[in-house]
Amino acid sequence: MSRYRGPRFKKIRRLGALPGLTSKSPIARSAFSRSGKKSQYCIRLEEKQKLRFHYGLTERQLLKYVRIAAKAKGPKGRVLLQLLEMRLDNILFRLGMASTIPQARQLVNHRHILVNGRIVDIPSYRCKPQDLITVKDEQKSKDMIQNSLHSFPQEKLPKHLTLHPFQYKGLVNQIIDSKWVGLQINELLVVEYYSRQT
Repeated sequence: MSRYRGPRFKKIRRLGALPGLTSKSPIARSAFSRSGKKSQYCIRLEEKQKLRFHYGLTERQLLKYVRIAAKAKGPKGRVLLQLLEMRLDNILFRLGMASTIPQARQLVNHRHILVNGRIVDIPSYRCKPQDLITVKDEQKSKDMIQNSLHSFPQEKLPKHLTLHPFQYKGLVNQIIDSKWVGLQINELLVVEYYSRQT
């Protein structure tokens, strides 16, 4: 599956801060940036691209999540964000076990993470409330995560997660509330962008 492997700062300069894409601070916008009024399509496209690049999804994956959210009960935009936030790679990022979502995805792919005592190597695994996320009991695995945990400020931990840093454990308490997403996005515009395809 193809992921974006191009320059990250280019996306950040165009779309704004994307904490899941890189932990570095963005460079100031260029003086040659486009000026003028944006069309409604352009505004919706930018919101969709923010979501896509922050979570590291392909177009097909994002469309699949939009279709699942459309079938679920409740506001489509809120359900979409909840689905994306409950992915295993994003939970590791929110717990501070990885500094970015691509780093969290790599930890999962390389089989360093256990969910409820079982190795999970699928980054898109959907976590549920009361799932216990632990690190494999190997020194190599713990060393990789220890650096991220030391640099992670504990006050940034969302209310729906509990972290035990010395035991390398995290617990999903409940489904995330939309105010803890940490990304400045209007999810309704994303739903509107995909309204013809769902």
